[in-house]
Parts: sequence; structure tokens; C-alpha cells
Amino acid sequence: MLARLELYFLLFFTYAVVGWCMEVTCKLIQFRRFINRGFLIGPYCPIYGVGGVAITLLLARYVGDPPALFCMSMIVCSILEYFTSWIMEKLFHARWWDYSTKKFNLNGRICLNTMVPFGLLGVVIMYAINPALMRLIERLGPMARNVLCAVLAAGFLTDLVFSTFVLAHVRADASPLDRDNTEEMSARVRAAIASRGWAHRRLLDAFPQVRHIGRVLKENVTELKDAVAEGTQAARDRLTEGTQAARDKLTESAAEARERMEAELKKLEDAHARAEAEFQRRRQELQDALGSMRRED
Repeated sequence: MLARLELYFLLFFTYAVVGWCMEVTCKLIQFRRFINRGFLIGPYCPIYGVGGVAITLLLARYVGDPPALFCMSMIVCSILEYFTSWIMEKLFHARWWDYSTKKFNLNGRICLNTMVPFGLLGVVIMYAINPALMRLIERLGPMARNVLCAVLAAGFLTDLVFSTFVLAHVRADASPLDRDNTEEMSARVRAAIASRGWAHRRLLDAFPQVRHIGRVLKENVTELKDAVAEGTQAARDRLTEGTQAARDKLTESAAEARERMEAELKKLEDAHARAEAEFQRRRQELQDALGSMRRED
């Protein structure tokens, strides 16, 4: 059991160093100068170590199918890269890499330009690097493996604790920043990191595109407030319009009812007038008939 754990730890450390070398080489070509990549001080990038071990443990079943191994390596490494970016952003309020300007990216955390090399790297790991590394590690005696793993683990854990402390200051520096311009925000973050000494400046060199997300959060809150205010105003306007419409309708209904009542009253008055006239006519007829009868008597 211990030998197995030591094997995977040495694989992790080896791939972390190889990943660091790849990152440094790419930045050397891009910027024409040495940049110590990674948020740790030592020459290793843990994300590559985790990716190498994950490919070794999870994808052994696909060794007989190179296309499937390529696709699964892309998926595993892309998931690892996406959630590493997300976790670091949530912990330290900063985004340490951003692919937003590249085609076929997902939330700026992963993109096709990195997924394809990850797939190829997974194939190379399973077919070439892992067999050679495992043979080399198996040649080491138990005592040599124990001492080597103990020394590497102690150095790595010390580096991890110290670098996490440095990143905690990055979070402290980044959190209070509250500006409307992304470039100004990034400049302030870089200035805050650079002012704290060599370790922070090294972190700045490793991630020159560090982007504080406080402005994004503020914009989201502002947009939410604006949306709520607009919704409230719209609801108030609709309520006012509805109330006015109801009032107008009630006024119109009252006027129509009054007109109907006046028309009915007019009809009643006309009917009463006709009945009164008829009554007077019949009364006159009866009086005339009664007068004729009296004269005849």
C-alpha cells in the first residue's frame, strides 16, 4: 500500500515538474524572458501533477483504444482545469488565467486550444511516459523511495503553506478594490502584489493577466439593482395606469347609468303626462255626458 502511494506521489511530482517546464518554455517563447509559472515558488505546477495521476488512474481501461484515450484525456483535463480556475477564483477573488479572447472557450476557463494538447498529452503519458517512469521508480529500493518521497513532500508542503499565505494577501489586497475600469483594477492588484516583496512579485510574473473580479461582482449587483428599480417603476406605472383606467371606467359607467336613469325618468314623466291627459279627456267626456242627461230630465 505504501509503495503504491509513493509511486503515485512520484508520478504526481514528476508531472508537476514537467508541466512547469512546459509552462516556462511557452512563456519564454512568448515574452522572451524567464517567468516562474505557477502559484507555488518551486519548479512545479500541481495541476499538471493531479492531471497526470488522474489520467493514470482513470484512463487505464482505454489504453487499447487510442481515439477514446485521446477524447477521455481531453475531458478529464478540461474538467480539472475548469474547476481549478473556479475554485481559485472563489478562494482568492482573482482569475489566474483567462481564455475569454480565444475561440471556443467556456466561461474563459477552458478553450479548444488547450483541450487538444491535453488529449495528446494523455496519449503520450499512457503509451510512453508512464511505462518508463514506472520502470525507473521500481528500480529504486524501498529506503530510497521513502527518503525521496519524504524530502519532496516536506519541501512541497512548506512551499504550499507559504504560497497560500502569499495568495491570502492577494485576496486581502483584491477584495477592497472597487473601480469601474478593468484595466485600472488589474493595475491596482498588480501594484498591491508587487509592493509586498519578492514572493508576491514572482506571483505577479507568473500570472501577468491576473484579473480581479470585484468589478464584475459590483456590475452584477448594480445591474440587479437597476433591474429591480426598473421592475418596481414599471409595476408602479402599470398600477397607476390600471387605477386610472378603472377610475375612468367607473366614471364612464356612472355617467352612463345616470343617463339611463334620466331617460327612464323621462319616459315615466311622459307616460304620466299622457295618462294625466287621458284622465282629463275621459273626465271631460263623463262630465259632458252627465250634463246632457241632466238637461234631458
